[in-house]
Amino acid sequence: MENLAKVDQITSLHKNNELQLLCFRLDAKSDLYATNVFKIREVIKYDGDITSISYEKSSLIEGLITIRDHTIPLIDLKKWFYYDANDKDKDLSQYVIKNTMLNGDIIMICEFSRWTIGVRIYEADRILSKKWTEIEQSSGIVGSSNNNKLIGRTRYFNDELVQIVDIEKMLVDVFPWIEENKEEELKKLGKVKTSKTILIADDSPVVLKTLQLILDKLNVDHFDFMNGKKLLDYLFDPDTDLNQIGMIITDLEMPETSGFEVIKQIKQNNRTAHLPIVVNSSMSGSSNEEMAMSLNANEFISKSNPLEIEACIKKYLA
Repeated sequence: MENLAKVDQITSLHKNNELQLLCFRLDAKSDLYATNVFKIREVIKYDGDITSISYEKSSLIEGLITIRDHTIPLIDLKKWFYYDANDKDKDLSQYVIKNTMLNGDIIMICEFSRWTIGVRIYEADRILSKKWTEIEQSSGIVGSSNNNKLIGRTRYFNDELVQIVDIEKMLVDVFPWIEENKEEELKKLGKVKTSKTILIADDSPVVLKTLQLILDKLNVDHFDFMNGKKLLDYLFDPDTDLNQIGMIITDLEMPETSGFEVIKQIKQNNRTAHLPIVVNSSMSGSSNEEMAMSLNANEFISKSNPLEIEACIKKYLA
């Protein structure tokens, strides 16, 4: 179990509909990027060996590194920004981050979707605390022809733009066999007999598309929303037939209104408290699950697992 200090921190942030972002750069004096601090175990300076596993210039994996006797893959974030799924043989070697100020690499050790990876950056900046209402949704990378690498944006202390990286998208691009495994699991799904509609909220287009594929395969009607606020606006609209709604599937990290706030508002409202809520999150640490369940979420599953989603639907709707 994670330490109580972290649980208390998540609880405090939830109460205020806030998040904390670690800001970083990929070059000296370049744009600011960020990711949720709860996906980062630590930031280290690494001057050890990098074991190459591919000599292809198009490879997104720099190699393997060993941190405290644990071997994990190393990904250069700048190379991924220039990766194009339509040109998988593109030479990415020219985009490697080179920190000339230090002997070694600055690496974020990230944990999400039950994976641990190293992500090379140029430098880490400060932690930025923001209300979810201060996060705008976005797609694409400012100044780049690539897209779908970002899920949001906000402002730094000096009003500089901070762009929030879609870590889930990076994982899919680097390890395409993860999605291939899901495709195999999709083939195992059967039809679910239910007349109810499921509401989905997730700010990652990649995740939303996967959820759509899963529910379509199960033959379940669904309405999809790009953040928690849009889902709540629909759910609490006087014209919405609540008798037709069977379940909510929500992410935790979303602009405007977090998944924690979605759970809280639905479960505290007498008209919607009966609706089962399934949390579909890459923030798989026990503190996040404990917080979601303490708000009366019904299930907490790993990100977009077809068989787990099928089991939840059969449990609550079939």
